[in-house]
Amino acid sequence: MRVQPHGSPSMYKRMPSRDGTNSVDSEDDSEFLQDEMVQESTDSPSGNSLPYVLVASIVSFLFGYHLGVVNEPLESISHDLGFNGNSLAEGLVVSTCLGGAFIGSLFSGWIADEFGRRRTFQLCALPMIIGAVCSATTSTLTGMLVGRFIVGIGLGIGPPVASLYITEVSPPSVRGTYGSFIQISTCFGLMGALLIGIPVKSIPGWWRICFWLSTIPSTVLALAMIFCAESPHWLYKKGRNAEAEVEFQKLLGPANVRSAMAELLKSDRGDENDTVTISELISGRHSRVVFIGSTLFALQQLSGINAVFYFSSTVFRSAGVSSNLANAFVGIVNLLGSFIALLLMDKLGRKVLLLWSFFGMAISTVFQVIAAGLFASTSASLYLSVGGMLMFVFSFAIGAGPVPGLLLSEIFPSRIRAKAMAFCMSVHWVFNFMVGLLFLRLLELMGPQLLYSVLGTFCLVGVAFVKRNVMETKGKTLQEIEIALLPQV
Repeated sequence: MRVQPHGSPSMYKRMPSRDGTNSVDSEDDSEFLQDEMVQESTDSPSGNSLPYVLVASIVSFLFGYHLGVVNEPLESISHDLGFNGNSLAEGLVVSTCLGGAFIGSLFSGWIADEFGRRRTFQLCALPMIIGAVCSATTSTLTGMLVGRFIVGIGLGIGPPVASLYITEVSPPSVRGTYGSFIQISTCFGLMGALLIGIPVKSIPGWWRICFWLSTIPSTVLALAMIFCAESPHWLYKKGRNAEAEVEFQKLLGPANVRSAMAELLKSDRGDENDTVTISELISGRHSRVVFIGSTLFALQQLSGINAVFYFSSTVFRSAGVSSNLANAFVGIVNLLGSFIALLLMDKLGRKVLLLWSFFGMAISTVFQVIAAGLFASTSASLYLSVGGMLMFVFSFAIGAGPVPGLLLSEIFPSRIRAKAMAFCMSVHWVFNFMVGLLFLRLLELMGPQLLYSVLGTFCLVGVAFVKRNVMETKGKTLQEIEIALLPQV
């Protein structure tokens, strides 16, 4: 059935209620809209939101780029800035960015709820530009750390909003596919950083160019967001229903506006404007979904995946492998796995991909342990080590990489979605910081065999946790997911 959107904002006026029920102006209209949802939900033009999703994915590209930008040039940076051979200083160059991201993530939810998703994208681009310029022009370690910290603030603000925005503007039938663009863009960012870093050994000061180039996508993001749709979910929460209808027309087509607005009404509990506090996220009625989200991000980082992206050049060189060749394979495998995730996300579902992803990562750490313990300094050790690392990256890319950000933005109720995502991302950045700061030192102290055994154990914990706690969200609307997860009050 195809109908034209209703022009009156009062059609969708919310009636606050504390008993979990909602009403519209007419009971007959409510029943008509609910019946209409089933007929129209399969008729949403999924391609309408694609341009906006691609623009939002620039944040993920920058995320990947800034994670990998110091990988290959780290040795040159340390030599030029006078801290060569200091593993702690090298770790700080990597992890200071993550410390800034932690600070940025704490404010991400508040900014997204206060100013809207589009404006938040523009605000996160500013520190990434300033920080990159600072890093590109510095002549001291302190200047580099300051620049990396400022960039990190932007990285902390942006990724949670990207997951929110893509989830909120995508039709249910392709939400998983579009959510996979986050991981694919991150892969392109990592590969771009690795490729741009190749000339660093032959061209003095090339690492400065690597930082300068990152200002281009940041500027494109800020300007392109001017032309993107705002999240109708955010507009609705602000009581701007007429504007939400207009945005739904852009995203879903005129025929689906009424059903989309009815979906929002269906899950509206009348308390969207209440203040969400940290204590409510930790111990309130939604604490279980927040716990699930925080634990997923913690396990994602404790698997050790980002150690591969931060220090793969160093690790491969110590194994006698060309870092350029190894990094190229890491980037290709990561991208391949991400494309496979894109194809399977809305077919197999989120939970299945997570389970196989953590299991595959656990198996790959077994290869690393065998390589480190049984065939040291042999060709077998080399093949097992490199092969295990590539299998690890591939397994991560098909599930543990793209799924958590998408899944959490789906399972969090609209009222707490932005702030809960920000809280969980802050947990992500804490563990990310710890991995970036301590990986090389732990590798020296524990040795590869014991360290990879610990990482594999965390992957197995991830399998058990997902199996017990994660629900499947494939093909469901955000409102259906929210209603299914509403705590009993």
